[in-house]
Amino acid sequence: MRNIPEDPAIRGDLPRLLVLASTLPARLGDGTPGFVDDLARVESKAFRTWVLAPMVPGGRAAEERDGVEIRRYRFFPRRWEDLADGAILENLRGRRSRWLQVPSFFGAGALAVWRAVREIRPDVVHVHWIIPQGLMALVAARRVPWLVTTLGGDLYALTAGPLRLLKQMVLRRAAGVTVMNGEMRDLVIGMGVPPDRVQVLPMGVDLARLDTAAGAGEGGPVPGRLVFVGRLVEKKGLAVLLSALHELPPDLDWSLDVVGDGPLRAELERQARPLGARVRFSGQQSAATLARTLRGAEVAVFPSVRARSGDQDGLPVAMLEAMAAGAAIVASDLPGMAEALHGEEPAGLVVEPGDTGALAASLIRVLSDSTLRARLGAAAASRSAEYSVESIGARYVELLRAAVSTREPRRRLIRWPRGSAGAQR
Repeated sequence: MRNIPEDPAIRGDLPRLLVLASTLPARLGDGTPGFVDDLARVESKAFRTWVLAPMVPGGRAAEERDGVEIRRYRFFPRRWEDLADGAILENLRGRRSRWLQVPSFFGAGALAVWRAVREIRPDVVHVHWIIPQGLMALVAARRVPWLVTTLGGDLYALTAGPLRLLKQMVLRRAAGVTVMNGEMRDLVIGMGVPPDRVQVLPMGVDLARLDTAAGAGEGGPVPGRLVFVGRLVEKKGLAVLLSALHELPPDLDWSLDVVGDGPLRAELERQARPLGARVRFSGQQSAATLARTLRGAEVAVFPSVRARSGDQDGLPVAMLEAMAAGAAIVASDLPGMAEALHGEEPAGLVVEPGDTGALAASLIRVLSDSTLRARLGAAAASRSAEYSVESIGARYVELLRAAVSTREPRRRLIRWPRGSAGAQR
């Protein structure tokens, strides 16, 4: 595992990092994916770090988390300001009226980035997502080097001509780009980015937090327990999993915990109704509860598919968390997911995306063979160490430091006024 060197001589004069993101928990552990939080905490060991994100219900305009300054900007009247509460693309598909928030979301975001760049004087910007954060940086942070991280949805989807052109502009402007799998790397290179600027580097998992949270529970895995974790949207493939469960033998012992929420929940609950009490929808769970749920599962299923929009998963953090919990993994054979499971000792079973028969056969196999489950679970837990947030974060720090070396000598810090949305503590 890599360690980030911390030189006491430079602690008082660290380079400054501005992180731009659209997915950020309103509160630590509230169930919203926390990979930006986790990575920023590691980055803050080498950089003085600020995170700028849109406001979400329950969020605070300014706070400090583990040495990272969090700032949120308002972009719409508070009563309806929910575009960034979850996945933006799925929120737009779920309710068309949310499109009314889009113009002010981009306008307020670009203005907030411009103010942050002017007042913080960052040495480097870590841009999570090509769209929307990359477009904001293109408008308001052109003179600062960027590292752009794309998790999948913004690269695979949004492929109409003008949007593709905008994505090319963002990616070509970046000092470096990180992607979740090899296929995404090829797509970015195909947009004109030099290969030496593109790295396959997924998000990391806070293994220590998972162990602490799971340790608070009692007992081990429940016999026959399956778990699905993800947004209830097309690309996550829960509809495929529910169809596969209808094909399992009636005498096979199984139950399914569905963790997550989203616009397709009502439709998926109707599909699951014939399966009775064996399927339980528990909604979004806190980080601690999710860790215990994963520890209580014998098998974690990630039946992701390519959505009609072109969107698909890069490498879900939830799958990495399930691997860390020691669950046997059954997942779709998609780039990133398959890459994480393949190896000298396979860490899971992979099936063709959308193939309900193949998924049912894999579930029957893993549920019926305790030796196979134990072998897959042990391999998954061992493999998860490669994705620890400390190890992954150290590599991000290296890329950010390389980006800093491309810019002019930094200028004096101008502090954010106290009490403002951009206030520095």
